Amino acid sequence: MGSPSAVPLSVVMVTFNSSSAVAVSLPPLLEQLRPGDELIVVDNASADGTLDTVRRVAPGARLVENPGNTGFAAGCDLGAGWATGELLLFLNPDATVAPDFAAAIRRPLAERPEWAAWMGLVTTDGGRRVNTAGGVVHFSGIAWAGESGRPVVADERAREVGFVSGACLAVPSQTWRREGGFPAAFFMYCEDVDLSLRLRLGGERIGIEPSARVEHDYTFVKGSDKWRLLERNRWATIVRTYPTPLLVLLAPALLATEIAVVAAATSGGWRAAKVAAWRETAAELPRLRAERAEIQAGRRVSVAEFAGGLVAELSSPYLGAAASLAPLRWLLRAYWSGVRGLLRLLRL
Repeated sequence: MGSPSAVPLSVVMVTFNSSSAVAVSLPPLLEQLRPGDELIVVDNASADGTLDTVRRVAPGARLVENPGNTGFAAGCDLGAGWATGELLLFLNPDATVAPDFAAAIRRPLAERPEWAAWMGLVTTDGGRRVNTAGGVVHFSGIAWAGESGRPVVADERAREVGFVSGACLAVPSQTWRREGGFPAAFFMYCEDVDLSLRLRLGGERIGIEPSARVEHDYTFVKGSDKWRLLERNRWATIVRTYPTPLLVLLAPALLATEIAVVAAATSGGWRAAKVAAWRETAAELPRLRAERAEIQAGRRVSVAEFAGGLVAELSSPYLGAAASLAPLRWLLRAYWSGVRGLLRLLRL
């Protein structure tokens, strides 16, 4: 790969009824693309004029039209298949880049060559607050946007993260192809967690380049379909990526998590979605086990090293006050400390 400033960038954007979003987000992005860069828009059968808006605002974009809504993960895979650049950038249609973003997102190529993938700093509230400064993965597989809601500060530092957000994710094309992209069956949610954990299983490192900023017009909306996909894909990620010794040691905690999630689902009115997630996970187990065998065969780190990227704290603002109760926090810390200690003792 040549000088980072000269590396061709392929931006992949998946749209679904995103006309108003791309009318805002595409112009500042196009201003920063250089000769050799490209924009690939994969549209999932939008019905709101998204195609016309893209053709008007970005006439030079490669437009890939899906006959139906195949989801975010499959759309990214499809768009990446058309890409010719050495660096892939997956960008949400409602993410608007800040000045100098395109140069900043290339920076880790020179400054962080050990990173296999990285993300930009995703902001909200006009760039004043963090939407995500790097994802966090709990040992139960629950994952969330890290540091959501805190003020953006002037001296944001580049650092490693638990998972890189698909809202603004950069990855060299050769790495993407080697890893097989996102799991298309996920449709949406957790595909970025799964990719990040696969990279970490292979001994790779992932991080955030905060000088590359995007403003995300995002609101956390709850709904039965979202909960179903989140829970189904959480379990798919666990099955695919967690090494066997870790699964064995976590079995009691995972069972306890299921009891807690069922209670939350019942009180929150989405128990049917949780049951549907169980049903779909069970139906997909043969495929997931086959994928697991291939993924685990590529593991290059110890189980203890892999576990080091998971956390004991349930600090997501979306999980409510119960997740931060002192007795629960103490119990989670003690359990996770014991698991990690056993892994080290057994040299796993």
